[in-house]
Amino acid sequence: MTLNVTLNDLSLALPVGSTLADAIGAAAPQLQIAPPFAASVNGDFVPKARHAQHALNTGDRIALVQPVVGG
Repeated sequence: MTLNVTLNDLSLALPVGSTLADAIGAAAPQLQIAPPFAASVNGDFVPKARHAQHALNTGDRIALVQPVVGG
């Protein structure tokens, strides 16, 4: 079985039981995103220390946001 999530407008089909870390790993090559970044699931911030424990559900919307630097 799979669960369907969206990560930065990219649709992903992941195995049931997948975590936020799994989704990030699956999408990183396509999104060309690398740390540092902040992650949220359904609008709720998830600390990096919890990425591997945060279980996903079908329909979850994940956002990865990189810091903007400048002056």
